Amino acid sequence: MKLQKYMSGAGICSRRKAEEYIGQGRVEVNGKTAHIGQVIDPEKDTVKFHNDIVKAQNDLVYYVFHKPRGIVTTCKSDEKQMGILDVVDIKERVFPIGRLDKETNGLIILTNDGRLSNYLIHPKYQHEKEYLVEVYGKITDRALDMMQSGIKIDLSRGSEHKKIYKTQPAAIERLSSSRFRITLKEGKNRQIRRMVKAVGSDIKRLSRVRIENIRLGKLAEGDWRPMSRKEKENLFERLKIKK
Repeated sequence: MKLQKYMSGAGICSRRKAEEYIGQGRVEVNGKTAHIGQVIDPEKDTVKFHNDIVKAQNDLVYYVFHKPRGIVTTCKSDEKQMGILDVVDIKERVFPIGRLDKETNGLIILTNDGRLSNYLIHPKYQHEKEYLVEVYGKITDRALDMMQSGIKIDLSRGSEHKKIYKTQPAAIERLSSSRFRITLKEGKNRQIRRMVKAVGSDIKRLSRVRIENIRLGKLAEGDWRPMSRKEKENLFERLKIKK
């Protein structure tokens, strides 16, 4: 079994994140630093992450979580920032699928199913994510049309050279003079904030309310619930994941 698949199945993180940790030298197999692409035998090999033994989990679990503003979408916190597991008290070891920036609240799926994580994170699957956006002041019809058709945004960070990217078309519905609903099938870093900035506005509040058929509903910030059997079955069907 591939090491990153084993770590994902153990609820440590997604496969992509596992590859990142392995590449950083933070994972050991039988006392030696692991390497990307390494194959292990779960029955014989001992895997450690941050000096803790990684144990496989047999039961897959799925939770719907309303991430509050002010926490980061990581499991482990640090001295400066709170992470998800500082808020959530779930007996199983789970990890978040995807990310929301610190100042965005909304729907996060928590699971130990690396396969679902791969389907929801990989860009080729084009799954839907729906957000509610409120801006300072008013948002014009022209601005909404520009974002709906696709707009050029700068994806660079800090001192990097500009990385200009044209967004894919989005579904947009005006809710008021300052609020709108937007549905994307992609997820670049801080994409909606960058799109709104590109049309001359600034976001006051941003919330994710849906991922495919999974809806946030009336779940309060900081609360979580198990995903229903029907929700899970419909999600797997939409993503064409074989059971």
